[in-house]
Parts: sequence; structure tokens; C-alpha cells
Amino acid sequence: MSGLIQALNLANARLALAGEYIAGLALRLFLAWEFGESGVTKFMGSNWFAEIQDDFPFPFNIIHTDISWFLATWSELLGMVLLVIGLGTRYISIALFILTLVAWYAVHTGYGYNVCSNGYKMALIYCVALIPLITTGPGRLSLDHWLAKRNQ
Repeated sequence: MSGLIQALNLANARLALAGEYIAGLALRLFLAWEFGESGVTKFMGSNWFAEIQDDFPFPFNIIHTDISWFLATWSELLGMVLLVIGLGTRYISIALFILTLVAWYAVHTGYGYNVCSNGYKMALIYCVALIPLITTGPGRLSLDHWLAKRNQ
């Protein structure tokens, strides 16, 4: 029995080590894909925020729609790049979390812009996926980790 316990402990230790490298990278790549796709769509499209500005929560409802469009577009595009390379991960994740909450409130629940059968599921998935990046960081396969080790 103790041999089985030792084998399980070794397997758990190896999985934990692999997770330090892979988990953050997997979340970052998934979110980079999703936010990048949205940013490219905004970049290639026209600003429709004026149609829904009154639905944005304060203080976003008093910001000019061109500024909101610019901030949303470039947060998503820059966020895509930063998430892929793992640079400033916690900070861009906080920005994308806020962006997602505003989009969830103003767009996905009120206007039926659904990428699934309801207006909140994907926004909720993005928020939940961003939480580990905010709280634990990007993982070992990131520039953030490399810079932290270099500056010790």
C-alpha cells in the first residue's frame, strides 16, 4: 500500500510542476484568442457603441463613445499580445476583467448579443478564466516570470 501512496505522491508532484508551466499558458492562450478575435472584429468594424451608450454603467456611460470604442478595441488587441507573451499579465487581466463586466452588463444581457444560448455564459467563462491570472500570475512560461527571476 505504501508503494501506491508513494507513486500517487510522485504523480501529484509531477502534475503540480507541469501545472506551473502549462496551466497559466493554457489560460493565457485561450483568453488571447478570444479577446484578440473580438479586438480584430472591432478594429475592422464600425463603432456601434453610440447605440448602447446609455446602457453602459457609470462612469462608462459618460465617456464619449469614440473613446470607449478605442479603449475596448486596443485593450483587446494589446491584451492579446501581452497574454501570449505573458507580460504585465495581472494588469492586463484586470483591465480585460473590467472590460468583460461592462460588456456583460451593457451588451450581452440587454441586447441579445449571444455567442451561446444566453447572454452571460461566455462573459462568465472569461471572468472565471481571468481570476487565476489576476491572483496567481501567468505561470512559469511567461516574460513576467522570467523578469521576476532575473531581477531577484
